[in-house]
Amino acid sequence: MPASESQRWFWLALLLLSGWLFYLLAPVLTPFFIAALLAYLGDPLVDRLEARGASRTLSVVIVFFGMTLMLVAVLLLLIPLLQQQIAQLVHVLPDYIAWISNNVVPWLEEKLGISREQLNLAAVSAWITEHWSTAGGLAVNLLEYASRSGGMVVGWLANLVLIPVVGFYLLRDWDDFVAGIDHLLPRKLEPEIAHIAREADDRLAAFLRGQLTVMVALGLIYGAGLALIGLKFALLIGLLAGLVSFVPYLGFIVGVTVASIAMLMQTHDPWQLVWVFVVFGIGQMLEGMLLTPLLVGDRIGLHPVAVIFAILAGGQLFGFVGVLLALPVAAVIAVIVRDLHRRYLASELYAADSGEEQGGPS
Repeated sequence: MPASESQRWFWLALLLLSGWLFYLLAPVLTPFFIAALLAYLGDPLVDRLEARGASRTLSVVIVFFGMTLMLVAVLLLLIPLLQQQIAQLVHVLPDYIAWISNNVVPWLEEKLGISREQLNLAAVSAWITEHWSTAGGLAVNLLEYASRSGGMVVGWLANLVLIPVVGFYLLRDWDDFVAGIDHLLPRKLEPEIAHIAREADDRLAAFLRGQLTVMVALGLIYGAGLALIGLKFALLIGLLAGLVSFVPYLGFIVGVTVASIAMLMQTHDPWQLVWVFVVFGIGQMLEGMLLTPLLVGDRIGLHPVAVIFAILAGGQLFGFVGVLLALPVAAVIAVIVRDLHRRYLASELYAADSGEEQGGPS
């Protein structure tokens, strides 16, 4: 067997073995990939501090301390507000269901032939009243669930401790890991692989660091705008719209739909929906004209349908770890496909086909 062919089989076998091991270990890899993601996001800040004369370890400590402060501040600010809004939602949800039963269901029966028995809204309302009316809030339900699932809680606590520890060491030695991987690459392929890796890193960094900021900004814009027009649960709906805005226009569609339903059930006035569209229209203009060009630049380069498919496929194959890795892997694959496309356009195969088509039979 020629050496080049044996090398191809070696790399194929290595790839298949790595995929098989990844599939088997996916349940325990979540904290490591979250830690790697944090290290990847924090590495540029650490490099800047190093450039100003700080040691690598001190730079990592400063960046980790700053990230921890931001996370704690956000949790202390959002959790009480979210708990309050969830408690309000649970309190009024039976009334909303009753309004739907009296106003929407008759229209559905008349136009679509859907009966009340098929929807079974009374059972939904009874379940909500039974399980939530005396719960006292979100925290009580979480504590009750935690008391029944001690092993799961221990696992989550272990992950919460493991993530910062692993993230600290990964961030401290990030440059060494990158150099070590580069050293292991075959010297003949190293320039091309390094070129693809740099292009993938540029696209992925622009998407992750920028899009996370855009998602938070849009969530705050939507939440504040909906609160100004008097919509209850504005924070919940705004955060939901911001969370799914990593897919272009999905945040707008989900946010407008949920906010419109909530506004209609709250006011029973269709004209109030105009203000909902105004809020999300302003958010879309700010995203397209200011936030995305300033914070993201060139996006990941994937079609929205490809983004949705990558996330669903990652979750189906590898669970939560697959969801975390879906977009990074898709970004790398997109860069490789574009590189192969450029090679094909420059190849003799493409030129020969083009020449035959242009010249035709002699």
